[in-house]
Order: sequence, then C-alpha cells, then structure tokens
Amino acid sequence: MKKRLFITGLSGFVGQHIQSRLALPDSPWELLSAATPYDLTDAGSLVDLWPQVPDAVIHLAGQTFVPEAFRDPARTLDINLIGTLNLLQALKARGFAGTFLYVSSGDVYGQVGESALPITELQPPCPRNPYAVSKLSAEFLSLQWGMSEQWPVLVARPFNHIGTGQKDSFVIASAARQISRIKQGLQAPQLEVGDIDVTRDFLDVADVISGYFALLEKGQSGQVYNICSGREQSIRSLIEQLADLAEVEMQLVQDAARMRRADQRRVCGSHAKLATATGWAPDITTQQSLRAILSDWEKRVRQE
Repeated sequence: MKKRLFITGLSGFVGQHIQSRLALPDSPWELLSAATPYDLTDAGSLVDLWPQVPDAVIHLAGQTFVPEAFRDPARTLDINLIGTLNLLQALKARGFAGTFLYVSSGDVYGQVGESALPITELQPPCPRNPYAVSKLSAEFLSLQWGMSEQWPVLVARPFNHIGTGQKDSFVIASAARQISRIKQGLQAPQLEVGDIDVTRDFLDVADVISGYFALLEKGQSGQVYNICSGREQSIRSLIEQLADLAEVEMQLVQDAARMRRADQRRVCGSHAKLATATGWAPDITTQQSLRAILSDWEKRVRQE
C-alpha cells in the first residue's frame, strides 16, 4: 500500500524532478493531488484542498530568487512565511498528523568564516537577505508547530542545486544556455558572467530529492539537516568543464548587471548529520550533472 504524499511547488524546478521520481513503479509514495487550484497566500483557497488526508507533506513552494526578495521583501515574506502558516493551519483543520518536511535553504547561514567550513547544522544562522530571513522564520514556525501539534516535523537545508530544467537566472544554467547558443552559432563566442571566482557547494537535484525522501523515511523529528555535496567547487571551474564538454572555445566577459556583491567567497557544507541519520550519500558526479544540463540546454536552445 503506497503512502499518500502532498507536495507544494510541484511546477517548479525541483517539483518537476520529484514528479518524475514518484512516477517510477517502485516508489513507495503516491502523489496526492489538490482537489482545486490553490494559492498559499490565500488561506481560503486551502479549505477542502485534500480529498484524502496526506501521510506526509513536502513543503517546497516559495519565492526563491534573492534579487526579487530585495526588490519586494513583503511579498517574499508573504509567500514564504505566511504561506507556510496558511498551509500548516489548513493541514491541522483537515486532521493531518503525518510527517511535515519544510524545505529551507543553506542560505540561512549567511556569511560564514572560512575557519568554520564545512558548515554544519551547529553553525548559528545569520541571514543576510530577506529571502533567507523568510526561510529561517518559516523553519522556526514549522518546528514550533511540530512541538505544539505533536507532528513529526523536519527541516531540510539544501545548498546550491544544479540539474536539467533550471531557469537561466541561475549561474550554471545561464552558462550552459550561453554555451549551447555559441555552439549553435546564435551567440558570439563570449560568455557573459558575474563573479565566478567564488566557490559553492553544488549538488545534483536528483541527489537533493533523494535526501528529502531519506528524511521522510528515517529523519528525526524536530531536527534540521543540511543537504549538500560536502565539496566546494569554483563557478569558473564548472563553466570551463561545460565548455570542454561542449567543445566550445570562448572568452569570459564580466557583465556588470550580473555582478552581485559576494561577501561569501567560499561555501562548503557538511552532510554528515544526514548521512548518519539516513545512510544518504551523493550518487551523481559533477560530470554527469553537467553533461545532462548541457544536453537539456542544447534541446531548449533549438526550440527558442
């Protein structure tokens, strides 16, 4: 008997990959669809949302773009914090008592000194943008709700995701799209980039999703878990690997519009807590991820 799983944010980058995972015949989960369209910022739209009570919920939906959070912090808080509250209240009204996984972000840690790398869950969060503030606030709300309602509530803090289907407002997707355009003769052999001499902890979206399911099965209620590769890689090196895979010669050109002030030069997370609790480990190499991303963008560019 499959367990019923409700997921917010299914139309997004990660949500679409989760749908593919749940469609596999060996999945122990059955995707529970909403009875009607809904908007998390409209509490009324969540009434009678579930024809059956879910056994578990993954709350993925949110405003995730940091520049947009600076542009409109009120809307970001409305979606990410009040939207979470509306969801929790609607689940309570429906009689939910299952596992609730709140998907937060490694961005809540803010600026971390190099001596404190890799970042563990013991690192005190110090958000530096309205997006991270909204995610940390919703973490606390979810964990408090778990204590008050005696639901198993867990928090995932994924670091940078990469994978097929990502919007080109994200750096690796942008590079792959431009390289595909150069290869197809649609763009001069110049790649516009921002600050690429920083390191980040990149993980394939499929491994991120495996982490979410591992937490639903074996995570400890009331706990926070990093989901990351445990490796730092420079953005420049990933762009160079993409160019090598595509066999494209090009020049990197810094675009002022893409330059975000990156106080955090290096990022590397620790996934030891998640691995200890669930046995999870990354499965997909960076090369495999980059090949898939490039292949995906070559198709997408042809259809543009």
